[in-house]
Formats: sequence, structure tokens, C-alpha cells
Amino acid sequence: VYPRRKTSIIIMGISYSLFSRASNLSPPGIALAAGSAFVDNGKYYGAYVNELVGTLLMIGLTFSPGKWIGQDSLPVAWVAHAIGVVLADYIGGGPNVNPAVSVSMFALGKFSYTEMYVRIAGAMTGGLVAFPLFQTLTDTLSWEPLGGPEFSLPDIEDDAPERSAAIATAFYSEFFAVFLLLFAIYILNWELNFGKFHYWIKQPLTAIAIRYLIEVFPTAGPAMNPMLGTAWATFASGGDGGYPMDAAHYFVYWFAPCLAAVLASFVYVVYAGGTFFGETLPFGPIKQQTVVQEQQPQESNKKKDTKEE
Repeated sequence: VYPRRKTSIIIMGISYSLFSRASNLSPPGIALAAGSAFVDNGKYYGAYVNELVGTLLMIGLTFSPGKWIGQDSLPVAWVAHAIGVVLADYIGGGPNVNPAVSVSMFALGKFSYTEMYVRIAGAMTGGLVAFPLFQTLTDTLSWEPLGGPEFSLPDIEDDAPERSAAIATAFYSEFFAVFLLLFAIYILNWELNFGKFHYWIKQPLTAIAIRYLIEVFPTAGPAMNPMLGTAWATFASGGDGGYPMDAAHYFVYWFAPCLAAVLASFVYVVYAGGTFFGETLPFGPIKQQTVVQEQQPQESNKKKDTKEE
């Protein structure tokens, strides 16, 4: 009996050692995020993989300009960023890579609640893995480390006016950046049509819009993406603090973008029609009314021409 017990203890010791090492190396929450890929019998597994891969590509290809590429040339960095946006989307299979975008797609009826959840989980998995992965790459190749979105708060009491003002400024910055980003997405994807070259025109234009918003709304990074804000903060904690503990982080990087997503979706439905969280609004759409008003004069002119003949 004793040899068997001794063998069992050795096996358990080795197992725990491996588990502990894997746990220390794994970003916090990675198991829960990865497990979400199999929700609803894996129905949205493909969407999860697209979000994970797309997020890895997005961070690697769009955070590297200015760090690894175009360090001394702003135009080169901008062009590299645009190429990164296009490649990340094309190779990743057209993912959202942004929980705020997924929330908007759910509000507009493009996704079910489950698909929205799985896509957000996929993006979070990619973000939690990406920053440590690229840190390893930069350490190995002696490249400049990638940065991430963050904002600093005065080291004073939580209820101090200066701290509240800093939080409010960051909140509005993220809110308006995401609101405008979503309208750029709506317009470029659904309102404009560039013919057979639509994808190859609208994606660079999307990249330009993103870069412009980064320059205009710098207060909170900007992140314009809840996943980026939290994934970077988790990585930047050095593994000691795990997820951010300050409520201000979630107020700025999650509540503001998601609120902007809901409001942008509402405004778009008022303009273009459709449903808002599955409900038809009692007013609008403005777009249809405008088309009808434009058609009426044309129809009346046709009737006049017919009578004259």
C-alpha cells in the first residue's frame, strides 16, 4: 500500500506543479472566456475563433505602427495602421474585435444575445493573450514594447472634485469616440456602396476614421474598445493585481462605450429603420420619409407630362 500511496503523492505533486505554473502564466479569466466558445453546443464557435484571431491580428498589426514601424515618420505609421486594419479584418474573417460593436449589432438585431456574448468572450480571450504574447516577442527581438490605452487619475480621495472631473472627461472622450466610430461603421458598411471594390475602399476609410478619432479623443488612450482597455490594464498590472479594481476603469472603458453603442443604434434606427432591441420604434425612419418626399415630385411631373401628351 505504501508504495502506491507514495506514487500517488508524487503524481499529485507533479500535477499541482504543472497546474500552478500554467495558472501563473495564464491571464486571469482566460478559462472562463475560452469556455464560452462552446456555449449553445458550439453554435457560435466559428464566431468565437474569428474574434480571437481577429483581435490578435488587430493588436499586433495596429498597435505596432509608431512602435515597430514608422517610429520617425507619422505618415508611414498612419499607412501601416491602415494596412493593419484591413489585414486584421480580412484575415480574421470580418470580426467585430470590439464589445461595443457587438452590443450595437445586438441592439440592431444583427446578432442574438448569445452570439453577442460569445463574440465578446472571443475578443476578450484574444486581448488577454495578445499583450503577453507580443511582450514575449518584443523581449526576444529587443523591440520597443507595445503600449495600451490608459488614463491617470489624481492620487486623491475618491470623492474629490478633481478626481470626478478627470473621470468625467475620460468618460465623455470614450463615449463620443465610440459613438462616432459606430456611425462611421454604419455609413461605410450600409449606407455607401463602392461597387465591386466596396470592401477595399470602405476598410481603408474605416482605418482613417479610427486614426482620426484616436487623434481627436486622446484623453483615455483612447481605447474606443472595452476589450482593449481591460486587456491592457490586466496585462499592465504585471500579474499582481489581475483585473482592475477601480470602478472608474469600468465606468470609462465599459459603461461609456456600451452606452454610446446603445444610443448610436437608437439614432441609426430612427434614421434608417429596423428594430431596436427587437422592437419597432413608434417614429421614423427618416430615410424612408425622405425617399418618399423625393419621389412624390418626380411622380407628379410624370403625370403632368402624360397629360400634356
